[in-house]
Amino acid sequence: MDNKTGVVGSTVSPFLDGLYKQLLKSSLNYFFPSAQIQRLSAPATASTLLRFLDSGSEEVQFDWMGFRYSFLPQHALSEHDHRLLKSIGTVFSTRYELASSQKWAMRSTQLFRGVPEDRYVSAFLDPSPHSSAEAASNHQDRITEAIEVLRTSSMTTYENRRIATGVLLFGNFPDPCHKPPVAPNEALSYSYALTAIRSFHRLCDGLQTIALVDQSGYFAELVDIQEWARDYSDFPLPVPVSARYEWHSRATLCGGHVCLILTPNGEMKVFGDGVQLFRFLDGKWRLTNGQHNYQIWTGALGQTDLAERIFRVALNLAEDRRGALLVVLDDPGLADRIIAPNDMLDHDSTTNATQSSKSQLHYLLRGKRLIDLPSSVLENVARIDGAVVMDANGRVLTFGAILRHNSGSDLAVEGGRTTAAINTSMLGNVLKVSEDGLISYYSKGNCVWEM
Repeated sequence: MDNKTGVVGSTVSPFLDGLYKQLLKSSLNYFFPSAQIQRLSAPATASTLLRFLDSGSEEVQFDWMGFRYSFLPQHALSEHDHRLLKSIGTVFSTRYELASSQKWAMRSTQLFRGVPEDRYVSAFLDPSPHSSAEAASNHQDRITEAIEVLRTSSMTTYENRRIATGVLLFGNFPDPCHKPPVAPNEALSYSYALTAIRSFHRLCDGLQTIALVDQSGYFAELVDIQEWARDYSDFPLPVPVSARYEWHSRATLCGGHVCLILTPNGEMKVFGDGVQLFRFLDGKWRLTNGQHNYQIWTGALGQTDLAERIFRVALNLAEDRRGALLVVLDDPGLADRIIAPNDMLDHDSTTNATQSSKSQLHYLLRGKRLIDLPSSVLENVARIDGAVVMDANGRVLTFGAILRHNSGSDLAVEGGRTTAAINTSMLGNVLKVSEDGLISYYSKGNCVWEM
């Protein structure tokens, strides 16, 4: 290393090289656990910049430490997947530059604080604080600071109740509807230190009221999220969202604003560009890929209205932590393979003296199409133990039904709802909502996506 300039020289510590190669592999596996990473024989530049090459959605190649690597995911990568890979590369390159430089290392120790994955999420949303060693030294990472506030709050209770809170980070792009907030002289930085103030957790609930942080990272004011985002009420959202967080999505449609929420379930949600981009659930960050997944789902059903209605209902059920199975059969004539005759809505119950109490209510939905029902009605019906099954036109065939499947299959090791989803998806398209808040789409016996 050149001690005068602090620039990495021709001989770099083998230990540092080896450490960062292992860290890179673990970081990629964190977000893409099924991907395969292999070193190639192709020549690569000796630059310490981690550079992902434009090589398509099936395989991505990247150069790192003088070697070229192949990154092969299990599924085709979405636009947001590519963006996340570049964000990981940006953070890694800057961290390596800092660790190797006497000039910047002591001035940028904050970039090494906290959970590394928080930095990747931050760089995805705003790469500017991570673009170089100089930028890391001179730019505040507001997003990581906000995540740390929420992460610390998630481990705290107030009057024996879990804390829920939220923050809106005012963006750096023009917003025709809002002027940048001006923080008072005594304004506090929205950072970890706030969590030591007990009353801080009572100021905003994250659902209706949230903290507004200015472009310099100061806690400027408290706002009602619906009132703040009302100017965007006529703007179309890129993808359906749960009713509970519609206004949080709308608040980020313009200006580059970012909204972060800590729910009463201990889950963190990150909104940007009018959609939910990330969620932190069960100790792990997940890229939601909402737009990509919704396009796949809509393309599979072929009817936008039906696809949107089912997708939105699944989101609302997931927010309420209610399990459900929503099935759209390709051919209703094959319904008897998975549905018992007594569970079919068009079954003549008058000839069955031993009909179940549930079947006595079948007449309420007989002949009804899903898109003609209010979403709230479908949500309540889906809460009943069992599955809601419909044909490709949205006509409800059954609800609250325990689906038939091959009990001798190896799939029996899965949970009951997962087993039913896998088997039923051989005959159509299935959305499975888990009680932990995850939504999975199954088709042809495979899990196509999970969010």
